[in-house]
Amino acid sequence: MTTAGDIMHRGAQWIPAHETLDRAAQLMRELNVGALPISDANERLCGILTDRDIVVGCVAMGHDPAKVTAGEMAQGTPRWIDADADVSDVLREMKDHQIRRLPVIKSKRLVGMISEADLAHHLTEDQIADWAESVYAKGATR
Repeated sequence: MTTAGDIMHRGAQWIPAHETLDRAAQLMRELNVGALPISDANERLCGILTDRDIVVGCVAMGHDPAKVTAGEMAQGTPRWIDADADVSDVLREMKDHQIRRLPVIKSKRLVGMISEADLAHHLTEDQIADWAESVYAKGATR
């Protein structure tokens, strides 16, 4: 059985909810990623921040990314998957919620992220096609 832990990108890092978006952008650049999980004061997942969120939700709205926090940008219920979950559960979670990035949690701690690139490296063409059709369907938000 292939698990979430088998296909995830290791070394994912949180951005604390109190950090500003300019710091989040710097961290994304340093890590070469387009999304960061947002953690609350107890290091629990409270959202996901994407580079698009920073540009569209902050900069394009005329706000100062040095004054807006990651926590202020967190919207909706964050989705995640257990590291031991089967890859079919990963795909179902991402398809059902039309998401492109999924934090991987083990023992209540962030251990990795699964992105489109991770899926492309580890799944069959049929699995990727089915996932892409669902996630990129009209109305997909993330």
